[in-house]
Amino acid sequence: MQSTGTQTTNDRTTNTGNGQDLEAQQHSEGTVAKTIEKQTAKLPSDLFLWAAGGAIATSLVLELSGNAEKSRFVGQWVAPFLLLGVYNKLVKQLGSDRQERRTGNA
Repeated sequence: MQSTGTQTTNDRTTNTGNGQDLEAQQHSEGTVAKTIEKQTAKLPSDLFLWAAGGAIATSLVLELSGNAEKSRFVGQWVAPFLLLGVYNKLVKQLGSDRQERRTGNA
């Protein structure tokens, strides 16, 4: 079935003849995104989970001490910390340089 050198998987076409991912070629990241991903990948993924837990605990302490406005401000940090953790995990698993890794241009 793969005699043509092309296969389609999950709406993504991969050229199996020379190992290049056509989608990655068409949608490559810019220099800034690649730099951010290289730095982000150095951080442990659980750092963001601990940061979110710390924000929850700090928010609770502020709420119980009567600082409702500060409590809500700190409480709003939880979702961004968790989203950054998901981004960190995706960068480590997929990364924008997947095309360079496959073609040897890294």
